[in-house]
Amino acid sequence: MAQAREARDRLVAAHGWSEDAVEILPVLASGDRIQDRPLADIGGKALWTKELDAWLGEGEIDFAVHSMKDVETVRPKALTIAALLPRADVRDVLIGATRLGTIPRGARLGTSAPRRAAQMLNLRPDVKIVGFRGNVATRLAKLQAGEADVTLLAAAGLERLEQTGVGHPLEPGEWLPAPAQGAIGIECRTDDETMRGWLSAIDDAPTRAQVMAERALLLALGGSCHSPVAVLTNGSDMLTMRAAIFSPDGIFRVEREAEFAAGDDDAAAELARRLLAEAPEAVSTYFSGPPM
Repeated sequence: MAQAREARDRLVAAHGWSEDAVEILPVLASGDRIQDRPLADIGGKALWTKELDAWLGEGEIDFAVHSMKDVETVRPKALTIAALLPRADVRDVLIGATRLGTIPRGARLGTSAPRRAAQMLNLRPDVKIVGFRGNVATRLAKLQAGEADVTLLAAAGLERLEQTGVGHPLEPGEWLPAPAQGAIGIECRTDDETMRGWLSAIDDAPTRAQVMAERALLLALGGSCHSPVAVLTNGSDMLTMRAAIFSPDGIFRVEREAEFAAGDDDAAAELARRLLAEAPEAVSTYFSGPPM
């Protein structure tokens, strides 16, 4: 809802509309309803989009607001990501310890994200992973109840909920974020030219360049919700992309970097091919490679 309000506020400001010109219609996604199992085991990222896709297709809504890290790499051609809002803080926040090195030996990390689990095990193989799902409040409550010793949350989500004093941000130099982390995307029907025009007014070019490059990397990797992958992209006209893929147990990590022009999806795909070519089977088995 915080993301939806931000999208509304930016549209209102861009076009000089009154606030009531944009009506927010809440929808409870399957990803919200099912919280006792990892998303990867019950349908993956589509659980965050399928209800909104249906509403768009049926004309119940004119556009949908997404956290881009939760949007499938391949989307229906009938839908278009018409705007990406300026990217927020891409970092993860560690809660329960001040730094990775101060996490108590043998501590339990609460997460359901393969990337967070694998990256933690790569850096701290002594840490135990326990399943943890839910919104920010739910996960903080679970941590308080002692279901885990530490957890990780996206800094952008905490910022949007005005909880910037919670936890300790991990610098990207030591801890890579998820693809498209911190980015809000707005999707509408491809054939709705009027809506696409309105939304284009709030599209942020540097964010689009970074997010689309990261999605091109994901597409070429052929990852699923079981695939541990992390990536950080900086820049606007020229992009610097640093990406890593892992084995789920964190034992193996393959990391490479590339620099290329914004919009050069082939360069992002080439970085993916390099990662897969160098990956041992314990990593590559979780990636299917580029679509044929």
